[in-house]
Amino acid sequence: MAAPGIPALRIVRQLDQAQVLLHPERHRLLEALASGPDSASGLARRLGESRQRLNYHLRLLEEAGQVELAEERWKGSKPERVMRLVARQYVLDPAALGSIAADPDEVGDRFSATYLVALASRALRELAELLDRAKEKGARLATASVNTSVRVGSPAAFDKFQSDLTRAVAHVVAKHHDEQGEGRWFRVIAGAYPGPRPPRGAEETGND
Repeated sequence: MAAPGIPALRIVRQLDQAQVLLHPERHRLLEALASGPDSASGLARRLGESRQRLNYHLRLLEEAGQVELAEERWKGSKPERVMRLVARQYVLDPAALGSIAADPDEVGDRFSATYLVALASRALRELAELLDRAKEKGARLATASVNTSVRVGSPAAFDKFQSDLTRAVAHVVAKHHDEQGEGRWFRVIAGAYPGPRPPRGAEETGND
């Protein structure tokens, strides 16, 4: 596992950084470093590649801000740089795609899976920008989330579930909406899609 002191998540927002990250050989290096910091020599032994070749790719990853120096130690008469990930997990910001990124306002069918994907894409884009602003100010971003699973017995029951969910969300929004106030606006999204059966006892509802 990566060092405990590094952030849990890094959102890659620039296209050039994403290209560096997704290169097959560099992606393989990142996966190897997920188990812990290592040097080019150590990675070469593990991956069966030349140290010089991996040094090149590690340098590109470091320049793109995806890995960083964990320590420098001496091996014989030469210093050896030990690199580590800058986060335990990475997410690509859809905004890196520019004008061709998914936009829910451009999707006609609001009951389609495409619309749900576009909603999730927009949420990630907006959250990435908000997190950057909060980090600059040293502030915590106010968010709420729910993560749970439900087993619905039939297509007709799913239609009823969808209707009930819509009404419940609309009720909560209407209850808390302050039309005349000067508070902060929040975007609220809710969706459901077919998912795997969760392990027994793993169903959770979380909020932050």
